[in-house]
Amino acid sequence: MSLPTHARAVQIDRYGTRDELHIASIPMPVPAEGEVLVEVKAAGINPGEAAIRRGDLAAMWPSTFPSGEGSDLAGVVVALGPGVTDFAVGNEVLGFSFTRSSHATHTAVPVTQLITKPAELSWPVAGALYVVGATAYAAVRAVDAQPGETVAVSAAAGGVGTIVVQLLARKGVRVLGIASAANDSWLVSHGAVPVHYGASDDLSELAANLTAAAPSGIDAFIDLFGPQYLQLAVDLGIARDRIETIASFAKAAELGTKSEGSVDASTREVLTEVAGLVASGEVEIPIAATYPLDDVQAAFEQLEQRHTRGKIVLIP
Repeated sequence: MSLPTHARAVQIDRYGTRDELHIASIPMPVPAEGEVLVEVKAAGINPGEAAIRRGDLAAMWPSTFPSGEGSDLAGVVVALGPGVTDFAVGNEVLGFSFTRSSHATHTAVPVTQLITKPAELSWPVAGALYVVGATAYAAVRAVDAQPGETVAVSAAAGGVGTIVVQLLARKGVRVLGIASAANDSWLVSHGAVPVHYGASDDLSELAANLTAAAPSGIDAFIDLFGPQYLQLAVDLGIARDRIETIASFAKAAELGTKSEGSVDASTREVLTEVAGLVASGEVEIPIAATYPLDDVQAAFEQLEQRHTRGKIVLIP
């Protein structure tokens, strides 16, 4: 079967609000040496993509316009570049793009960034796995949590947080999951102690709640939300080399804490390990919602409210 001459892809032409997101018709990508062309069946969206679109990370990761979008992907191989022997046309795969190109009907991806999709995974789960899986893996590894220790996690019910909680619980760690009361039952059922962040902007109520939940102290802190949590962790007396953030790089540099993220765990080996845990049922990736590609603005509107449990996924 011949391929279409064009693909459909999410693009932006300038930094800005969600209104900049639109669907463009682009020439069908052609896989280079060592790449395959993937027909995308599902692609997760992430807070970092919203930050890139707004220009918040322009100093670190500048955009060239028009710019595509998206890292997470799962789909079917429909064409092979020269020299590819890892996959065949028709193979189901999951993985990641480093060229902001997964929010599309088709994208060309190096085979080193793909693994075979386990049959047990649905398309939405497979398409949501990379960023949260690699980021959670890196964050847990960064704090070196040991069985019996107590680790606090901010935004514990978010896309990355739900995975961090489960990975820590599997290690025999006592997890203090910072989230709203609406997430209590999910956190408890996945091995965490819910801790409410409270109404205080200065986090004084949260500090009291954490101290009450762990009167003997907290061994490590994983921040998945913002700089105020890094300062809180320092104020609680947690060693700075056991404080990790995926969200607040400038504050981490100021305080001397860690800031390891998905790039630190973007390997086939990590992806295979996490996919295996999800396929076996040992780790769950909650899917909060799925949206057609054409509804990408609505998908990001829900994401940017920052109250979603689990992942939001585009279905091209």
